[in-house]
Amino acid sequence: MQKYRARVLSTALLAVALAALGLAGTAQAKLTGEYTKFAQCPYKTAEVKKCVYAVTESGEVVLGSKKVPIEKPVTLQGGAGAINEEEFGKFYAATNGITLSKAPQNVPGGLLGIVPDASSPALVKALIKFFLENSLTGVNSTLELATPASNIMISESHLAGEEGIALKLPVKVHLENPFLGKNCFVGSSTSPINWNLTTGTTSPPAPNTPITGAGGEGELLEAGHIIRLKNNKLVDNAWSAPSPAGCGGILSFLVTPIIKAQLGTTTAGHNAAILKGTVMSAAAVAVKKNDEEHP
Repeated sequence: MQKYRARVLSTALLAVALAALGLAGTAQAKLTGEYTKFAQCPYKTAEVKKCVYAVTESGEVVLGSKKVPIEKPVTLQGGAGAINEEEFGKFYAATNGITLSKAPQNVPGGLLGIVPDASSPALVKALIKFFLENSLTGVNSTLELATPASNIMISESHLAGEEGIALKLPVKVHLENPFLGKNCFVGSSTSPINWNLTTGTTSPPAPNTPITGAGGEGELLEAGHIIRLKNNKLVDNAWSAPSPAGCGGILSFLVTPIIKAQLGTTTAGHNAAILKGTVMSAAAVAVKKNDEEHP
């Protein structure tokens, strides 16, 4: 009798578990094909009209005297609202909270900032990299979103038309190294670095000179519901950056001035952001429809 009751109880629990799985399967729809790129877009939010997924695959960020190549992909994802009279749509954060992914980039020369000339022998380059860019003396530079995603603004027409500001992006740069501590930043939530990125041509103050971006090559995917711009290039070399802060922990009063000296002048005309990659967008209703069609 006891074994019978135990078997009945086990069967009942299994039935409940299977029912729960069935309910979960019904509640969690699945995006398919190219739509999977928009999995973190808040497409069920009424105010969201577009889904955006942009990956920076290469390029560089120049901060004062430091040039950091982008070697690890950085992803910007989320949604965009209705277009205003200035042709911008308000940005909506990714549903998983990762609107701008954090991808640490190696800073050439590490803490000492010694970078060999391009004409230097390969052995010299290898030795400098070995001694100055290791786990102790090397420095990582991570781009982070400085303010809420709602402060991002995007214009698809400017992006494709190669004219005007295509993306307004408030960022900060996190410098990471065992000696720098966990709070060494250039830029902050109260004093962000404001990038006004364009696919057109910039008009920077001297000594910088104009640089030109590119809208990229467009193609339609998923029966024309998704637009993909390959070889997109967003640029801005007219921005300024605040002085570094919080470097060195309790020794910040000693370390921060050293980092500041390493960076040199970071006022407008001495910095640049060149972001090369792929931009994808789709109407939120199309993403939602794909979601609903694939439970």
